[in-house]
This record gives sequence, structure tokens and C-alpha cells, in this order.
Amino acid sequence: MADLNHVVLVGRLTRDAELKYTSGGQAVCKFSIAVNRRRKNGDQWVEEPSYFDIVLWGRQGEALNQYLLKGKQIGVDGELRQDRWEQDGQNRSRIEIVANNLQLLGGNPGGGGGGASYSGGARGEGQERSAPPQNESAGDDGFADDIPF
Repeated sequence: MADLNHVVLVGRLTRDAELKYTSGGQAVCKFSIAVNRRRKNGDQWVEEPSYFDIVLWGRQGEALNQYLLKGKQIGVDGELRQDRWEQDGQNRSRIEIVANNLQLLGGNPGGGGGGASYSGGARGEGQERSAPPQNESAGDDGFADDIPF
């Protein structure tokens, strides 16, 4: 059986995204999201947040950075990556999610807005997918009036 490393999350950004560049000029957009889990504790419902660090590479990160603001709800499809290093003689590690696809959902809390979807490889270029254009006039549905049904 093959190994599988796939993560899908929907949550809200805990802070504005941070865009930096590697020494080779590659864009790296980093942010974190909170995903709430509701459970019952006695007679009351309690929310337990979990926090996840996410990395978005390349042009996809550059394009989305301006929209990734604190409180914005997003959907992330990606994979887990573990960074390992040594600090002060101690072995350290951190797990983060490398986003392959990211979708902007809704608006900020209290706001509205549509969702756009962007996809690409872990270090790929994003492609925007948008809905087909809507007809400007409400009366013109694009069909001839002589349809018999």
C-alpha cells in the first residue's frame, strides 16, 4: 500500500499573511488558521480551536497575500511537511501544511464576498478559476423567446 499525505481544512486566519522571498527569489507566503471543533461539556457547547501553520509558495502566494487577512475564512488542500533542525544542542521539529490549493470563502466576519479558487503544486503557479460572466440585464437570459416549452 502506498503512503498518503493529504490534508483538507476550512478555518479562519489568525493573523494577516506574511510574504517573504528566499535568497533565490522564490515567494513564500506564511499564515496560520484556526479550526474550531465543537463538543458538549455537560449542558453547554464548548469550542476548541486548533491552530495550523500554512505555507503557500510562488506566484500563488504573491497573488493571494493581499487577500489573506485576519478573520478571513479559507479552505486549504495540501500536505504535511515536517521541518527538523538543531538549536542549542536540542533537536527541534515543526509540522506545517504546504498548500496545493487554496479557496477564499465568504468574507471577513460580518462581511460578505464571493469565493475564488486557486490551485497549483506545492511550489507551483496558481491558476484563478472564476464563475462564468453573468448577463448584465436581468431580463436577458440568453435564450430565444420562441422556445416551445
